[in-house]
Amino acid sequence: MQTLGKGQKFIKSPKNQVNWIPAPDVKVRVKDLLEKLENTSFDASRIFCFRSENTNTRAIARIWGLSRIWQQALDVKPAYSLEVISEKFDRMGKRQQDEVLLHELAHIPNNFSGALVPHIRRGKRNFYTKVKGMIKLSL
Repeated sequence: MQTLGKGQKFIKSPKNQVNWIPAPDVKVRVKDLLEKLENTSFDASRIFCFRSENTNTRAIARIWGLSRIWQQALDVKPAYSLEVISEKFDRMGKRQQDEVLLHELAHIPNNFSGALVPHIRRGKRNFYTKVKGMIKLSL
């Protein structure tokens, strides 16, 4: 089913309630992918990885940014949460999983501000060109 750390398990909860648990295996892979990429100013220690279950979404993974207003309110540095949907992500091959993780990392802007980069299809800021370049560098 899914890869969990020693002593970790999904806790059964009421139907339709999403479960999130830390995903240290995904965190290691994100760190490895970031090391392979050139010219990234991403702070891997501020990217938190989770595996979710019972999520009703078409997505395979999602990234959540900590917006500037919350950074100021909580007096914390920018951070991101990367969520993988266990029912879909865990069934994929390693290469496909890495491509999904790189796609989510491409949503992080170069200044690591807590904001998210949208799917822009045209011009110099073409999101998909960025993703393809990241995949080419890391795989």
